[in-house]
Amino acid sequence: MTYLDVSPMIHALRASPEQFEFNSGSLHHVPSRHRFQFDEGRVRVDAHCDCAFLCLENRQEKALAEAFQEWHVNYWRPIEINREFASHFAQPSWVRRVLIGLTERFHRWLMTQPQHRDAYKSYSVPAE
Repeated sequence: MTYLDVSPMIHALRASPEQFEFNSGSLHHVPSRHRFQFDEGRVRVDAHCDCAFLCLENRQEKALAEAFQEWHVNYWRPIEINREFASHFAQPSWVRRVLIGLTERFHRWLMTQPQHRDAYKSYSVPAE
């Protein structure tokens, strides 16, 4: 039986990790648009070409799953954490900024004491 040789992909995961992204539960190779789904050591290849027609050899499938885990832990997970951290400091959308501004003005209006013109009387004290 003929198998798909995934050793170039294993090498690319290690040498060029930026060519891959993890999205919607699957690994995407951006240049080729191939998708790989990993499930308990099994790998499924989704491609718009003949690459998906061949099965993976068990030994290479295991090596690819290990390379993916290594890539995910050492490359992708830190990117996800940094993106999440940066999102905590992103500027809110304009709608949210407007609503926050209106809320601040309303809060200030509620907190200010009503002005009574009679409360501010001027007293003149004669100088000696």
